[in-house]
Amino acid sequence: MGSAMLGGLLVVMVLLFAAALLVIWRLYGDSARRAEDSARRAEEALRMLEAERERASRHEAALRRYEVTFASSTGRGELGEQALVRTTRALGLREGVHFTQQTDLAGGGAARPDLVLNVGGDRRVPVDAKASFAAWAEAMETDDPAERDEALRVHARNIRARAKELAGRDYQRWADAIYGAIMFVPSDAAVVSALDSDPTLLGWLLEKRVFLCGPTGFGVLASAALFAATERTIAADIERIRAQAVEAQRAAASAVEAVNLSGTHLQRFVSARRRELDALEHFRGAVLPLAELNDATGVAEVRRTSEGLAGSDGPSGSAELAGSEGSSGSGDEAGRTDRVASRNGTGDGAAE
Repeated sequence: MGSAMLGGLLVVMVLLFAAALLVIWRLYGDSARRAEDSARRAEEALRMLEAERERASRHEAALRRYEVTFASSTGRGELGEQALVRTTRALGLREGVHFTQQTDLAGGGAARPDLVLNVGGDRRVPVDAKASFAAWAEAMETDDPAERDEALRVHARNIRARAKELAGRDYQRWADAIYGAIMFVPSDAAVVSALDSDPTLLGWLLEKRVFLCGPTGFGVLASAALFAATERTIAADIERIRAQAVEAQRAAASAVEAVNLSGTHLQRFVSARRRELDALEHFRGAVLPLAELNDATGVAEVRRTSEGLAGSDGPSGSAELAGSEGSSGSGDEAGRTDRVASRNGTGDGAAE
């Protein structure tokens, strides 16, 4: 009895030990998997951190390039030109058709705006993008209100100086669509800040015929130019089609007149031909009986010989001719009587 209980207790303890080992093994496996997952997540986090560091390095390098670009007027001009061209193309305008870059208006380099809008009819709008807004960028970066106001005033003075330079180039002499020039600034906020910091700037710009605008305002102007160029192109096409239609109508009228004239001449020719055929038929009808009569009577041919007239009938004709010559002497009186009778109207009886 006691040994059976001891054996059962031993079996239970073995089972409990096996279950404990199984639980411990599962816990170890779960811990190992969690450790692997943690290591994998750590590696992914490290890779993301490296990627973010590389991105930050690229941004820093780009900021340095922008800083260098804004430090020079040439770099600012190139940046403004790029923004201007991108804005123009984004509006659907095509280079060479609706706008051109660096066009020499005066022929000599004295008037070469960054971009020229074509509005049709040889009308053009000059656009310049070499406006500096580095001072405005400094104003946006500072937290000191006094420094911000001073930077905005410098920004307004820079725009005024650039506008004065554009007005002195007198672009409207060669591009007179708006009798002025557009000064493009790549930021609407920079335009608004300049106008807010200098209330007299807008009136002064209008007097100089320099129109200050950012991407939004330039989009409106470029769209209007595109619409005007399209309308002029459509009008020119309609006029060309109308001229071609008039020319075609004149050609058709000339062709109809030629056909009518040809028909008239053809009718006259047919009438003349019909008359010709009728005359020939009448002539044939008149001559045919004579030919038939000639064939029926058989008139003898008469020829002249050295001795006189001789018939073509041979000896009988010669005998008749000799008889007439033999009786000519004795019949002179009768011949004279016959001629007198014929004058008096009795020629028919004498002949018989």
